[in-house]
Amino acid sequence: MMLIVHALLGFVVNLFRSRLGLQLEIVALRQQLAVYRRSIRRPPIRVTDRLVWSWLARRWSRWRDVLIFVQPATVLAWQRKRFRDHWARLSQRQAGRPAVSREGRELIRDISIATPRWGAPRILGELRKLGIPVAKSTVEKYRMRPRQPSSPSWRAFLKTHISESVALDFFTVPAAGFKVLFVLLVLAHDRRRVLRFNVTEHPTAQWTAQQVVEAFPWEAAPRDLLRDRDGVYGPVFRHRVAGLGMEEVLTAAWSPWQNPYAERLIGSIRRECLDHMVVFNEEHLRRVLARYVS
Repeated sequence: MMLIVHALLGFVVNLFRSRLGLQLEIVALRQQLAVYRRSIRRPPIRVTDRLVWSWLARRWSRWRDVLIFVQPATVLAWQRKRFRDHWARLSQRQAGRPAVSREGRELIRDISIATPRWGAPRILGELRKLGIPVAKSTVEKYRMRPRQPSSPSWRAFLKTHISESVALDFFTVPAAGFKVLFVLLVLAHDRRRVLRFNVTEHPTAQWTAQQVVEAFPWEAAPRDLLRDRDGVYGPVFRHRVAGLGMEEVLTAAWSPWQNPYAERLIGSIRRECLDHMVVFNEEHLRRVLARYVS
């Protein structure tokens, strides 16, 4: 903390000094810095140093020109690490679901094998009669399912309906002020064309439905809309999509590979654009994505 105070006092003092004296001091300090760089291969970096350069990266556009002791990518990595640590501390307050015992898992499997026509709700009811508190998702996870006849693969579906399909997906971007911004992408499958994108801090079903409507202002909407099972796609969204004559195709739970074109575009945006900068707010992210898409 004292280093930051000394730096601010030095900045105030330099405002009242002559330009020649200030330039001579800069030359002298740079010469001494060059000597230290020859003698010290890796200088120790403190938390205050990281805070100072994270603040300069947000406030000063020429910070890369004067940075010497580390690479600019290191400063951006510090900012991302601060964001991860902040949300990791908040998430540690929540306790997870208790683990299921081995006897409980075996009992669920035995019941499902003995009664193959029982679904998860009935098995759950029988377990609760025995005083075993489990969730329905736990029963779905461990029960044995009868084998179903093979059906066409997901890849065959995508190839068959590629000209009449669009993909819809969200991804998150951390902002400098510890905010999480949500980016919506509407992607046409046939030409991998971004039909629409938008940024918001609080996505709702009504806002998402309006983005889909604005993605097809002058032409008929395609037949299939591929999306995941996120809770943001509520009744308002489903009603507006049905009004456009589109049929929703839902991917399986925890299966992002079933929406490959949208996931690959999101990965390209992260690797080629967003991983190399610190996003300030919604308007900044919207301008950056507009330049990238164009």
